[in-house]
Amino acid sequence: MSDNLTAVLIVMIVILGPIWVTFHYVSKSRAGRQLNAADAAALDQMTATAQRLEQRVATLERILDTETPSWRGNFEGGQYGQVG
Repeated sequence: MSDNLTAVLIVMIVILGPIWVTFHYVSKSRAGRQLNAADAAALDQMTATAQRLEQRVATLERILDTETPSWRGNFEGGQYGQVG
């Protein structure tokens, strides 16, 4: 009886042990990939800020198109920002 119990324990340790450890760390890795509440809130705030900035840029471009229609051509042609 003792030999059978020893054999069963060895099989469990050698085969089932590594499988259990592998699944344990895979599940921990998956859980770690999810955003926590603070990260999700920060991401939402950054998204809202980016959307507001997009709206501001669009508004500025409309104003510049109205006041100085050729501003895009001047800027893209390299007139602004050239180091001489």
